[in-house]
Amino acid sequence: MATPRPHLARLLLHLRRRPRALPLPFSPSSSSAHGPHPGPSLWPPPAPLAPPAGAWGRAFHDGRPRGPLWRSKKLIGKEALFAIQGLKRFKGDEEKQADFVRRHVARLLKADKLAVLGELERQEEVDLAVKMFRIIQKEDWYKPDIYIYKDLIIALAKCKKMEEAMVIWGNMRDENLFPDSQTYAEVIRGFLRYGSPSDAMNIYEDMKKSPDPPEELPFRVLLKGLLPHPLLRNRVKQDFEELFPERHIYDPPEEIFGMR
Repeated sequence: MATPRPHLARLLLHLRRRPRALPLPFSPSSSSAHGPHPGPSLWPPPAPLAPPAGAWGRAFHDGRPRGPLWRSKKLIGKEALFAIQGLKRFKGDEEKQADFVRRHVARLLKADKLAVLGELERQEEVDLAVKMFRIIQKEDWYKPDIYIYKDLIIALAKCKKMEEAMVIWGNMRDENLFPDSQTYAEVIRGFLRYGSPSDAMNIYEDMKKSPDPPEELPFRVLLKGLLPHPLLRNRVKQDFEELFPERHIYDPPEEIFGMR
């Protein structure tokens, strides 16, 4: 039976579109008694083409950042980084440090000065951070900001620089600014670590006068730190139960601290 002409045309088109088998490459080890494998010789393989001059330099780099660096969630420019390094380099020499501040730090822009302050706090260079804060206070654009005070006070409290922290605290209150619960908690924790529960209670009494609504964090910090001082702890516990009646307080056994 003869194949219809349309079917024959489709069959021929299908055969033409089938991929042809590529010839196997010739290698010296593939020779046999009947001679090498038929087909064009592809051994040795051709060398890859070299990229044009400068192509790799444009497409790739060594991974180091270019331009300003990202530090502490703030964009720190080269001048700010130079100022930080200089302040740390001349930390022990007041005369050279004052000259460096006059030549390089004082000429920084507002954003750079704030970035330097934040980076010094992050590196726990709190003495330099206080100096930088005093420089910022003398600027014409300076306005009292609770967040600047908060970051500086928390950095000082974490480094157990409680005397310096209370000086900054007094400056903050003189400018009619009130700290938030996190600042109260960190200062209270700092005094408890410093071994001064009476100063921690003074901060607690100041917190009770704050116009902001009370939060649990400072109370729980005090309740944990005042375990060796049951009389002070009972005062804080009563206030906590009045303000947060639905919350619970863990009271460890009294024999742990020798209280029977």
